[in-house]
Order: sequence, then C-alpha cells, then structure tokens
Amino acid sequence: MDQQIIARFNDTILHKAMRRYGIRKDQIKPLDAFESFIYEFERGGKDFILRIGHSLRKSEALIQGEVDWINHLARGGVSVAQAIPSEKGKLVEVIDDTQGGQFLATAFIKAKGQQPWVAGWTSTRYENYGRLLGQMHALAVDYQPVPAWRRPEWNDASLNFIELYLPKTEAIAHQTYEAVLKHIHALPKDPASYGLIHQDAHQNNFFMDTDGTLTLFDFDDCAYSWFINDIAIVLFYISMDAEELGFKDSASFTHEFMTHFLRGYRQAFTLSPAWLKEMPAFLKLRELELYAVVHRDFQIKGVEHWILESFMQIPGFDVNNGGHIWIANFMKNRKTRIEQGSSFIDYDFESLM
Repeated sequence: MDQQIIARFNDTILHKAMRRYGIRKDQIKPLDAFESFIYEFERGGKDFILRIGHSLRKSEALIQGEVDWINHLARGGVSVAQAIPSEKGKLVEVIDDTQGGQFLATAFIKAKGQQPWVAGWTSTRYENYGRLLGQMHALAVDYQPVPAWRRPEWNDASLNFIELYLPKTEAIAHQTYEAVLKHIHALPKDPASYGLIHQDAHQNNFFMDTDGTLTLFDFDDCAYSWFINDIAIVLFYISMDAEELGFKDSASFTHEFMTHFLRGYRQAFTLSPAWLKEMPAFLKLRELELYAVVHRDFQIKGVEHWILESFMQIPGFDVNNGGHIWIANFMKNRKTRIEQGSSFIDYDFESLM
C-alpha cells in the first residue's frame, strides 16, 4: 500500500466509516489487505466486508464505476459479492482526510464458502469457474455505465506497470513488452470480444461454497480489455499450482483445466474460438506485468535486484507465508525465461478450438 495512504489513515477515519455504515465497535475486525484497508463486520446476523481506499489510488468516480458494474452483474444473476448502500443510501462514502484527499468507503456482502484450494478442485468446479466468467462477459456486451464512471482501458497509463516499475536495466524485458504491445494493439475490438472485464479473477478473489458455487469479489482492477485476456489471467495464476494439483507440468494441467473451463464458459457466452490463438500474448503480458510489480514491491524494501531470484535469502522472509512462496516460485528463473523468449506455458491453444 502507498505509504502516503498509510500515513493519512487513523482511527478517526475508521470510526467515521463505521458510523456511515451503522457498524458498532464490537461488530468489526480487520483483515489482511494489499491496496486498501479491509474489515469484516456483522450486522443483523449477516456478514459483510468494509473496504476503505483512498483518492490517491482511485478516484470516487472510478469506484462508483466499480460498484455499479458489480451490482449490474448481481442483478443479471452472476455470483458476485454485491455492494451494499450506507445508512444514507450511498454506495461510496467520501471521508475527507484533512490533507487535500479523501478516503472512500464501500461495503459488500461477504462471499460464502472458503478459498478454492481449501474447498478442493474438481473438473465440475473448473467448469463452474468457466461458466462464471462467461456469464460476466455476456453481461458486459450491452453494459453502458454512467459516462463519468467509466472504468479505464487496459492500457491506461496508471496500469502500465512495466514503464512505471521495471528498471531500464531490464532491457530485454522492455523490448519483449514493446513487441507484445504492438501485437495486442493490432487486435480488433468489437462488443463480442472486447468489454469490461474483471482482470484479476484468480483464486484469491473468489470463494467456493460446498456445492461448488463460486462467488467473485475484488473488482478493484476491472477495466476494458479483450475477454480472452480475462481467460488468460485466470489460467496464468492457476497454472502456477499445477504440481500441487497433481500434474507433472503446466502444459498437462492446461489441457485438463481449459477443457473443462471452456465447456462451462461456452454454456454462458459465445466467444469466437479464433481468440484462443491470442492466449500466449496475453499470458506474456501478465507475466511481464507481474515481473514489474515484484520489482516495485521489493525495491521499496531496499532489496537488490539479484535477490529477486532467491527470495529465501531475504532476511526476515516468512517461509510460512503462502503469498511469498508463490512469488518465489514465480521468480525462479523468470529473468532467464523472459530473456530467452520462452512461452509462459508451452501449449498449443488452437487445439482447444
């Protein structure tokens, strides 16, 4: 989280947000978070989530666009964590930080179930995952937001993590990024293939109920992009767990996962199969973006570049922190793979057409 935001946050801000949503002190508890302050609270026997962000990161209009999109999906029957109004009926509550900025509070119904790796994956649940994304893309086709609330395009300057965070010394990674951008910019855009997507629908951003129902949340990164990008991002993250899920490599997992995922997806939405050939480009885009973000987060802590390949050497590194282990696995040989031009997943995606 931005250190400026941390410095401006205090109990007064929290208590103001609590009052606006009718939350008592004995009803709320903090949760781990990355870019915002997140709390769980209980009201009327039901569980909710309170999120407090800041205008330094996202404007009020962008957050209005986010919650409007979420509730549009909920009204359309998509399993998402719906945004709820404050005591005054607002979906976004603005709280002045007395330093020229605003904290922005929003609340959501807490998703039912547990983390999917705890609940357990099956082929049917892969299919449910695909159906969920397909339902969302189907509703994106005709969605028309309030113009002032429109979410950013995928290539908005604020989302250009490579230019923002990746050192210029990573010359080959920058060259690779430019080549990927040139390819992606040439792709056609039409309502049947391009619209508002989640852009981060990985396993940390949904819960799975006992019946296999997935409930998606954290739409903080939603933006306009190609629907195939949403699918590539899903595969990007879950493929990193291929060995834990019992597969010898990411290619064999990809075949199993995508077969079931696409079966569910196609039950809800028809995306031209020709888009599957673009999966490698969007996988490479996410690989480079994450590579840049890791540099950002660890440079902030004064970690030298060479140590990014050897996270276990970092003083104070918590080996029990699953997130850190995941990042360590991602960074293993990552620089070499990028500079050698290796595909993120060596798989013939056109075979899935």
